[in-house]
Amino acid sequence: MRTATLGPAERAESLASMAEHELDLLVVGAGVVGAGTALDAATRGLSTGLVEARDWASGTSSRSSKLIHGGLRYLEMLDFALVREALKERGLLLERLAPHLVKPVPFLYPLQYKGWERLYAGCGVLLYDIMSMARTHGRGLPMHRHLSRGNALRIAPALKKDALVGALQYYDAQMDDARYVATLVRTASAYGAKVANRARVAGFLREGERVVGARVQDVEGGGEYEIRAKQIVNATGVWTDDTQSMVGERGQFHVRASKGIHLVVPKDRIHSSTGLILRTEKSVLFVIPWGRHWIVGTTDTDWDLDKAHPAASSADIDYLLEHVNSVLAVPLTRDDVEGVYAGLRPLLAGESDATSKLSREHTVAHPVPGLVVVAGGKYTTYRVMAKDAVDAAVHGLDMRVAECVTEDIPLLGAEGYRAMWNARARIAARTGIHVVRVEHLLNRYGSLAEEVLELIAADPALGEPLQSADDYLRAEIVYAASHEGARHLDDVLTRRTRISIETFDRGTRCAREAAELMAPVLGWDKDHIEREVQHYEKRVEAERESQRQPDDLTADAARLGAPDIVAL
Repeated sequence: MRTATLGPAERAESLASMAEHELDLLVVGAGVVGAGTALDAATRGLSTGLVEARDWASGTSSRSSKLIHGGLRYLEMLDFALVREALKERGLLLERLAPHLVKPVPFLYPLQYKGWERLYAGCGVLLYDIMSMARTHGRGLPMHRHLSRGNALRIAPALKKDALVGALQYYDAQMDDARYVATLVRTASAYGAKVANRARVAGFLREGERVVGARVQDVEGGGEYEIRAKQIVNATGVWTDDTQSMVGERGQFHVRASKGIHLVVPKDRIHSSTGLILRTEKSVLFVIPWGRHWIVGTTDTDWDLDKAHPAASSADIDYLLEHVNSVLAVPLTRDDVEGVYAGLRPLLAGESDATSKLSREHTVAHPVPGLVVVAGGKYTTYRVMAKDAVDAAVHGLDMRVAECVTEDIPLLGAEGYRAMWNARARIAARTGIHVVRVEHLLNRYGSLAEEVLELIAADPALGEPLQSADDYLRAEIVYAASHEGARHLDDVLTRRTRISIETFDRGTRCAREAAELMAPVLGWDKDHIEREVQHYEKRVEAERESQRQPDDLTADAARLGAPDIVAL
């Protein structure tokens, strides 16, 4: 199987090809579910297209808690089927599909009451472990363990002594959500799918009642394409209702958006060797290890404002700081916060007004002939959602189609990853790249790290770290534009890397250097570089301003003060 290169030429070829030949399946929306659907369809032998109005994972799928988990709190809700399904997927991702991208992570659950709470919580975590092992996947994760207060404080000295009487420690998994989606898209492309970002569906083509294709605008080049397909899958997440309106159908369900915000703080601000999971009055709060940082989140509040750029208000930030500080011996302050990001969960609306009560399960519907809609669900179970969506689409195809095989399809970079990891010291010696840098590349690209190393071999200056963002090598910026479909500076600093949330300056100090590295690949002149840098700086300032506002309305207005680099 070839590895997929998603550069400017490949994007143009994909759009032209989709317009020239009728597809079996066109997927609208390249979040994790849409990308997974494209991979599922392509690996069943279907001619497949994938279009995305902005960038891969630019919505919900780049703004999650970065967790692959069964959902301990769903056990408390007695939703055993959802937990069982998610634990199976967690195991598949860790062991078979993406071991280079999905990693185990420990969590400590502080106990506040003696006796009954240890029994109650302990039974829940025990059931969680048993359900994981019963699915045959997940045996590689350590079992949970009970800790005294003294032992808990030894592994998490940051906790107040009076914040716990003991603790439980258990394991889940995490990933870089945007990088995972970009890898999914590239894997789908490697199996034959035609993919294009910055390609917006402006309307659907109809023949009578049947949807037979879509009018797709090339947001970058300015052209419009008629892409015909036997079946279309709407996988647009929180935009589901908007997309449905293009065919004059609201659909059989309604999707509501729930806002979740996260804070990023440096590793040295919280002295702990384990993540934390804390109860709040509404849900749970995670403190998640993230390289040289911690991610603290999340909130769960209704959102009916701008979907493209959900804004974190000052009240949101205060909420997280207040709750995490309730257990920390040395409290966090606003000055400790490096980054803030907000995302929207697509929830299937139910009878309750509280978004925390709405369903995390997914639904697939066939509202009109030729169109399938998939919505809801959890990041962890994206593969199941994709399978169900393609299964529904297959019913509308007048042909025999193979069953889903994605349970056995590793993502690009997985094959050979463990062997390269074992040889990382030799790779470091061969390339002259420090072994820590080699490990960094392997954990971001898997065996595709060789392609990044080839760029460095051709131009040794690319082996140097970015100034002001030295976790990342200059080669990674070039690779994002040449191989991963990055079209703009924002794509690189926000999603291909995480510089926008991992530095106190939010990436503004390295913006020009990154733009100059992208320029030769994307054909930018000096004026274009200047526009990209100015846009990025305005975006960061708008986000900072929104985070000073007291509520959602004022935060949303402030965030919209910075227009998109490409108007949609």
